[in-house]
Amino acid sequence: MSTTASADGTPIAYTVVGDGRTVVIVNGALSTGADAGPLAEALADAGFRAVTWDRRARVGSGDKRGSTPEDEVADLAAVIDAVGGADAVLGHSSGAILALYAAHRGVPTGALFLSEPPIQFDDAGYGEELVVRLQQLVDDGHPEEAVAAFQLGAIGLPADMVDAGRTNGMLAALAPLGQSVVYDAQLTLRLKQPSADALAVTQPVTVLRGEQTFPFLIGSSDRLAGAVPGAELVVVPESVMHRADPVATARVITQRM
Repeated sequence: MSTTASADGTPIAYTVVGDGRTVVIVNGALSTGADAGPLAEALADAGFRAVTWDRRARVGSGDKRGSTPEDEVADLAAVIDAVGGADAVLGHSSGAILALYAAHRGVPTGALFLSEPPIQFDDAGYGEELVVRLQQLVDDGHPEEAVAAFQLGAIGLPADMVDAGRTNGMLAALAPLGQSVVYDAQLTLRLKQPSADALAVTQPVTVLRGEQTFPFLIGSSDRLAGAVPGAELVVVPESVMHRADPVATARVITQRM
């Protein structure tokens, strides 16, 4: 694992595997760079140089109070610069939103592969009040409850599933990522209704989704592919219920680069 500094000085940890054209992976909510390890290995096996990294407030990376989506954009830019540039960025879930937002703000991402981005496209769902509530829970020393509130209010998990996570210890295991859900919530809120400018990226865009995934993600993925000029929608049968299959995803990228 290596470390680079973001624009505000926050240390960002990243790992590189393989040789070839560089693909930077951007994780979604409640995950770390290590969780993308199987995907990185599949890309390396396919002849790519794969980069995984911990987004701020996650495991090996640092944090700064009051961080914004722009800070996360700077983090991605710092990682890309540290590895000598990117031929592509692969973002999953909120990581796909970050990849798109970064490209919109001029980060040299190369081709964009956006896996099941949870973009609302309307005024439904949560607002700024959830971000404030999540931060207050973290500040009050309840990161586990921040994770639970994020799962309920942002992801929309059923209450019984969240309660089961509290009973079986899953929420406690995710508690160290409590601050990061604040950033995921505000990032997703920032592109809840993306502007025409945000969608007018010049990089090649491929939107990926599973055949069997949450209905909201089918709608958001299909709509994004239709809203970005020239974007391609690829349905990946092997990716099931919001989990990007490593080998199948690497295959899609190989076919388009």
